[in-house]
Amino acid sequence: MIINFIQSIILSKKIIFIWSLLLFLPACTSQQTEKKSPVPASAYSLKPIPFNKVDLEDNFWQARLKRQAEVLVPFALDKTLPAVENLKKAGKFLNGDSTDLPFPHRYISSDLYKVMEGAALLLMENPDPLLEKRLDDIIEVISNAQKDDGYLYVAHTTGVSKDHDHWGGGGMGDKPYSFVLHSHELYNMGHMYEAAIAYYQATGKEKWLKVAEKNAKHINRVFFEGDPNYNGGKPVNQAPGHEELELALVKLYQVTNNKLYLKMAKKFLDIRGKTYIPDGEGYLSATYSQQHKPVADQDKAVGHAVRAAYLYSGMADVGAQAGTNEYRAALDKIWHNIIDTKMHITGGLGAMHGIEGFGPEYVLPNKEAYNETCAAVGNVFFNYRMFLLHKDARYMDVAEVALFNNALAGVNLEGNKFFYVNPLEADGETPFNHGHPGRSPWFNTACCPSNIARLIPQVSGMMYAHTEDEIYISLYASNSTNIPLPGGKVAIKQISNYPFDENIQLTIHPESKQTFSLKLRIPTWIGEQFVPGKLYDYVQTNAAPWQIKVNGKPQEITLEKGFATINREWKAGDVVQLYLPMPVRFNRCIEEVKSNINRLAVTRGPLVYCAEEVDQGSKVQDFFLNNDPDLEQIATGIIDTGKLNNIISIKIPAFRKKGEEVAKQKLQLIPYYAWNNRGNGSMMIWFPIQ
Repeated sequence: MIINFIQSIILSKKIIFIWSLLLFLPACTSQQTEKKSPVPASAYSLKPIPFNKVDLEDNFWQARLKRQAEVLVPFALDKTLPAVENLKKAGKFLNGDSTDLPFPHRYISSDLYKVMEGAALLLMENPDPLLEKRLDDIIEVISNAQKDDGYLYVAHTTGVSKDHDHWGGGGMGDKPYSFVLHSHELYNMGHMYEAAIAYYQATGKEKWLKVAEKNAKHINRVFFEGDPNYNGGKPVNQAPGHEELELALVKLYQVTNNKLYLKMAKKFLDIRGKTYIPDGEGYLSATYSQQHKPVADQDKAVGHAVRAAYLYSGMADVGAQAGTNEYRAALDKIWHNIIDTKMHITGGLGAMHGIEGFGPEYVLPNKEAYNETCAAVGNVFFNYRMFLLHKDARYMDVAEVALFNNALAGVNLEGNKFFYVNPLEADGETPFNHGHPGRSPWFNTACCPSNIARLIPQVSGMMYAHTEDEIYISLYASNSTNIPLPGGKVAIKQISNYPFDENIQLTIHPESKQTFSLKLRIPTWIGEQFVPGKLYDYVQTNAAPWQIKVNGKPQEITLEKGFATINREWKAGDVVQLYLPMPVRFNRCIEEVKSNINRLAVTRGPLVYCAEEVDQGSKVQDFFLNNDPDLEQIATGIIDTGKLNNIISIKIPAFRKKGEEVAKQKLQLIPYYAWNNRGNGSMMIWFPIQ
């Protein structure tokens, strides 16, 4: 089965992901048997071009998508078989067979749903009867595990949670919805909705979508109306402890046009911090799950970083779709709090172990940093939505840094080992990655591998957006697409070796001559700092000016919210050349961040670089830099062998301590996303200076 699946993917010309399509476009597929009524369009300021309308032709993202199809998704489907068995046992229990009960677990089902979502999306342009049959079989198991009233949660359905207290049993409570703060009942269902929608879009089959709708109506009844079988008939009226359902309900609304689901999403936002406020410590505190204040009054990023990023993304979605600005001021304040005080230079969020979350302002450790991969994924999601909301390039600048650095570091170059935790320094021996000193093939909590499976294919859907008379190019890679403007379609072909090459070329082919604005993102890293915010800036301003040519002629262009705008009448064959110089830059951190005092970090373009022990011949902790590095001694080169083939490395002047002796030695650096692909060893991003 897996071999056939892989073969079908290899034969495909492209690999796709549904996230952008589901979030912003009507439901449509040639295989649908029933014509749905028109569904609501996105109310964001910008309309993205969805992933499956952008044909990737590059060496960077296309290679990753190929590995996902050949390795990651089949591997993850096999790894989530225990969740299938648990659901199967729940179905048997509902049919009267209690001889073999499942093991209690809060969220193992959600990992399965995310992987199924990825597999379902591959089917959209890569039909595979065997894979489809495998998913149909699992969907049958899921359907059988759902109670007649719509409830779906293995541990409570079968009663295996009753003999466990809140934390001894994994924090699920002893009956349905008795511990909404940490049971993940609603979180699981959010991921199931997204997967069911994906499968419906891929195949036109409605069975799983109906399971999702049945559950959503059940949740509405229990939480907002009252159901005699739950909570003594009183509405539960609590927000999810782990946000995710809000995002999924917006998607369910968009694919069904049932306004109930959008209303539910807004209700869950609006009751947060009002109807229920936890009063414990740590995991049980109000800030941990962002329930300390009503969402519109929140102004700082607090608590569990993944939950927070999903909440902020949901606030943006609901606000845009419901046509309200009531969350916008809060989102703007939270965003500034993150980038000004709480984000690592890699785009990582949630520096604190224990709560997997945000610590005090300016507490950004290196070796002890947590920076969960899922939090970086959430950072991309949140900032992409802020870009769509504000039409401002700085949000894409943050999304890009989080994407190319912390998020991509979450999976190895082969696609079969993962980071849950992403520190900025390692000694090669101390376990930091949930018991491992390096990457792991899987985790008991497998949210990060399954989230990576969902993120990487979405990238092509973040490259273009438009209004009626503007085309925004927000990420760069070789690709082809068509932009539907009122005056006719505009075909664009982009050629680039981004993020390594400085040159980007776009050929514009409108159906007929028409006037519109082409807006090219000029990243923050081109100027005086690597990423927006107050935390980091460059030691030297040594960048050459960026440049744009149209049909070979240089253009004098000013920036508008970080975009270079070219407004003209375009004709077929017009060529735009964008030059984004990528010198090696040295970064410093503000003094409030004690961990980085008298330290420098190295970046090039959108990439953070690090040193690995395997390239130096000794621990990287033995090295230090000059306070004023000699730029003339810096060299870049393309690695042409091994696992890091075609990656640009950097060599910088440094000093190595060996006992009492100090000697000059070049320090070789590689992109942070590529570290720990050649075995465990020490690693460092922020280098001490003397």
